[in-house]
Amino acid sequence: MTPVTPSAAASRTTTPAWHCGRYQLGLDRVHLMGVLNVTPDSFSDGGRYADPQAALAHALQMIDEGATIIDVGGESTRPGAPPVTADEELGRVLPVLRALRDLPVPVSIDTSEPRVMQAALDLGAAIINDVRALRRTGALEVACASPDCGVVLMHMAGEPATMQRDPDYGDVLREVLDWLVQRRDHVSAAGIAPERIALDPGFGFGKTHGHNRELLAGLGDLHAMGHPVLVGLSRKSTLGELTGRPVTQRLPASLAAALIAAQRGAHIIRVHDVGATRDALAVWQAVGVGARRAPQAGDRHQSEELPG
Repeated sequence: MTPVTPSAAASRTTTPAWHCGRYQLGLDRVHLMGVLNVTPDSFSDGGRYADPQAALAHALQMIDEGATIIDVGGESTRPGAPPVTADEELGRVLPVLRALRDLPVPVSIDTSEPRVMQAALDLGAAIINDVRALRRTGALEVACASPDCGVVLMHMAGEPATMQRDPDYGDVLREVLDWLVQRRDHVSAAGIAPERIALDPGFGFGKTHGHNRELLAGLGDLHAMGHPVLVGLSRKSTLGELTGRPVTQRLPASLAAALIAAQRGAHIIRVHDVGATRDALAVWQAVGVGARRAPQAGDRHQSEELPG
């Protein structure tokens, strides 16, 4: 593995917008990706939004609170989660995706399954958010066949069922960065344009609490690669380890993590609590520490829809 310095990585591509289907998300601002789980066993909100109308109502609420992306997931990837079949996943997400077709912001599909990716794209999804970074057989081909969907490549060591069994790194920041560079180069060579690619270091996916803290502290190195950086720390167990709080009481810690991520250059922050996160970012910006514009309530036009 050849190390890639942040400065060298940054020279590969620096784009003012993330291209996601018919949308361009300007990177001069922080975007909030609202979590919409339609699984019975997600770690904090399993089963609450399986009904399409409940999912639609929650999506609209998150948009009114400042979300500029809605991320729909039909397979829990929490540590120890059992896998589901493609048919099970399709049965969960397709009714919800149909209900969300007229949303004024891009919809992301949180999946590693090629059949689910294709079905979601056919129903108007604009982003593939894949914790396995398009490594399943057929996934890269689906993404390449779409001329313009956005793609999130995430680092994960192992699989959800086993990833937290003694994860080990010599230098977690360097190893995650090098892996993402290599994966980015692979999908780019396959035909995915650089402006379609966002990168996620994968907090909690094959990392100890200490690894997660190192990644958050060094997030600026990932930002220097020149791609949009997506961060997902909302309500995660690392925050519980730091505070001693159960998942239902991790809002303050989630807000602190979001602010640190934004300060270190994150462009997209994946959250459950959109309104509270928006408020925290607005204060951060108002006192002059935020170089990029914070989300505003009901600011749907942070996602610029292309004509045609």
